[in-house]
Amino acid sequence: AYERRFPTCPLIPMFVASDTVNEYKSEDEAIHVIERRCKLDIDAPRLLKKIAGVDYVYFVQKNSLNRRERTLHIEAYNETFSNRVIINEHCCYTVHPENEDWTCFEQSASLDIKSFFGFESTVEKIAMKQYTSNIKKGKEIIEYYLKQLEEEGITFVPRWTPPVACKLESSTSHTRRPVSPAISIPDSATKEGLNNKEILNTASSPSEPTAGTPDDKLDADYIKRYLGDLTPMQESCLIRLRQWLQETHKGKIPKDEHILRFLRARDFNIDKAREILCQSLTWRKQHQVDYILDTWNPPQVLQDYYAGGWHHHDKDGRPLYVLRLGQMDTKGLVRALGEEALLRYVLSINEEGLRRCEENTKVFGRPISSWTCLVDLEGLNMRHLWRPGVKALLRIIEVVEANYPETLGRLLILRAPRVFPVLWTLVSPFIDDNTRKKFLIYAGNDYQGPGGLLDYIDKEIIPDFLGGECMCEVPEGGLVPKSLYRTAEELENEDIKLWTETIYQSASVFKGAPHEVLIQIVDASSVITWDFDVCKGDIVFNIFHSKRAPQPPKKESLGAHSITSPGGNNVQLIDKVWQLGRDYSMVESPLICKEGESVQGSHVTRWPGFYILQWKFHSMPACATTNLPRVDDVLASLQVSSHKCKVMYYTEVIGSEDFRGSMTSLESSHSGFSQLSAATTSSSQSHSSSMISR
Repeated sequence: AYERRFPTCPLIPMFVASDTVNEYKSEDEAIHVIERRCKLDIDAPRLLKKIAGVDYVYFVQKNSLNRRERTLHIEAYNETFSNRVIINEHCCYTVHPENEDWTCFEQSASLDIKSFFGFESTVEKIAMKQYTSNIKKGKEIIEYYLKQLEEEGITFVPRWTPPVACKLESSTSHTRRPVSPAISIPDSATKEGLNNKEILNTASSPSEPTAGTPDDKLDADYIKRYLGDLTPMQESCLIRLRQWLQETHKGKIPKDEHILRFLRARDFNIDKAREILCQSLTWRKQHQVDYILDTWNPPQVLQDYYAGGWHHHDKDGRPLYVLRLGQMDTKGLVRALGEEALLRYVLSINEEGLRRCEENTKVFGRPISSWTCLVDLEGLNMRHLWRPGVKALLRIIEVVEANYPETLGRLLILRAPRVFPVLWTLVSPFIDDNTRKKFLIYAGNDYQGPGGLLDYIDKEIIPDFLGGECMCEVPEGGLVPKSLYRTAEELENEDIKLWTETIYQSASVFKGAPHEVLIQIVDASSVITWDFDVCKGDIVFNIFHSKRAPQPPKKESLGAHSITSPGGNNVQLIDKVWQLGRDYSMVESPLICKEGESVQGSHVTRWPGFYILQWKFHSMPACATTNLPRVDDVLASLQVSSHKCKVMYYTEVIGSEDFRGSMTSLESSHSGFSQLSAATTSSSQSHSSSMISR
């Protein structure tokens, strides 16, 4: 009756599927052990699943039936997040010692949560809820299948008795598959690479060569010193991929250690590893990445304000990179340097990491192919969730994941604040599953306790800002002065580009000629987000809604709807014959923005249709008691030459579902940056929010 719940059970909705991993039967058929990998759809909040980066969790369940002892033992443990959460469960069915008509059932489980993105208590509640539900339903499910058996006429199973002669042939034919000796390795290793390796190693005797030629063999000392443990199949894959590169690839051939990283990233599937490696080699040649350490000097802004640097090594000998992300002005760096320079700097860090791995391999006398990254999030706040900055980060992650696989050995994230889950929600889908397993996240001062930093880094080299005694030379970061900000046009004129488009647009605003952007909304409750800087002059920011589309702007003359100037575009969409309240309506109160202010905000749309974002020249009001303008107003107006203002802006529309799941925090936008912001004010309505920082 118990076996009937596999491979899936309609009475357990969260039990989606299962696959048999191993199966064993004894010769006398008294012992039957079967191990399965079970796929579960846990009833957890959608946001928690997005933060964790998984839709399903996997458990391994081992059932051991002993017909001689008349027992069934069931063991289960989690495979997903096993480095963060440890779940063990044990169940046992036995015959009552005094009444053979009775079946006894015992069940026990243990739960140990080491860390889970700051949601430890939530995970504990979910686990207890699921476990309690399973206990209540366990008896009901067994009775359901017992009744099913009765309906099929099965009401009695005879007890096991030792056979007179062991039928070896008949009992093993159901559980063992014949395996032919491995003569050569196929071109493509399959996804179940580990199982294939076991079969190949079992089938081949130690004296047999794994591949067909004597060249398919590496020196054992070389492997041990520079590559690490390799199975014969893995060794053969490495040699054959290297030979293929030597025959077909024109240019620099990467070292064995680097080829091995791509093979490991694709579970030694030669075809897939070859594809991503060739793409990476082409990319490196196109952008001269091999020479970046020798030919590219980071701008002074990066050297002063990028709060990251190399710092000794961890206990495993891996180079240690320290990043004080919470103290870094990501928006300021993007605005002052552009995405290209930031990406180049990250690439130079990765190239330096590869070089340090080679050095440490020689120093420690064992293969070191990856580094450890320590990220301190003290000071992380809403400023770091600036949408264009997050987009730049995602692009950088995409480039690094594609070209530096298996280089991150461990990522230690310390002092994660409450806002971290929002950032993790945005970033984690872009991170490879294997890489994500290497993340260890500590909230508050948890890193100082058991299982914390001392497990991975020697006490003598823990940085001083984390309570250690070692002086760390990593820059402290801080706000990038706005005087260093550059316009989109200036950033576009940078030399070699690793991507081609900038996310910012610039616009000029004249007295009597506002700049307007049209956004069409199909689904109500979508979210319009914006980020802009007032580079020159004072402006008024408005949002309007219209049921009908405005006429496309004309570009014939200055008197038409569109003006193009060296400082940016000026587009007017609202026709002069339109009347406010009849043809279009204002959906937010006007927001006055002064020169030098940065404004971020969002608006949840109530209706479909056409929304117009407007930046309008702000005229100084006259004094209330006289028609004469005030002295301050006159002086301020003189600073605005030709009645012209300039803004740099970025807008994006987010689906309501994605917004609520990942960006809800935008609705409460009061934030400083490590207490460095001079002033922060906010303007919010029932359906919108804006943040202004000077």
